Amino acid sequence: QVQLVESGGGLVQAGGSLRLSCVASGRAFIMYDMGWFRQSPGKEREFAAAISWSGGRTYYADSVKGRFTISRDNAKNTVYLQMDSLKADDTAVYYCAARIRTGASLLLSYKYWGQGTQVTVSS
Repeated sequence: QVQLVESGGGLVQAGGSLRLSCVASGRAFIMYDMGWFRQSPGKEREFAAAISWSGGRTYYADSVKGRFTISRDNAKNTVYLQMDSLKADDTAVYYCAARIRTGASLLLSYKYWGQGTQVTVSS
């Protein structure tokens, strides 16, 4: 099992940037593909970005492609989400998620979740 703790959320103006971090503890970090999801008030949680255990594969939702960058540092057991050119629509609670590594689509089958970090973008 893996435990996930997010940080880095906050209030930022539209057009600004934030970097979210998620530190994993428990089983070996390289065992896991990692993802970021988000949930806005009144909406279902949605996929934002994901990265394979080695960092060799990444995948982004169309809504964040070209603005967000996911990366990981396996030596630090940490996955990052660099968010640039933020928009008011990016306001949400952002969740880090993990799944046992697999060659399947990075969209699917996340089993472990963090508590979330709030990102608020003012227009």
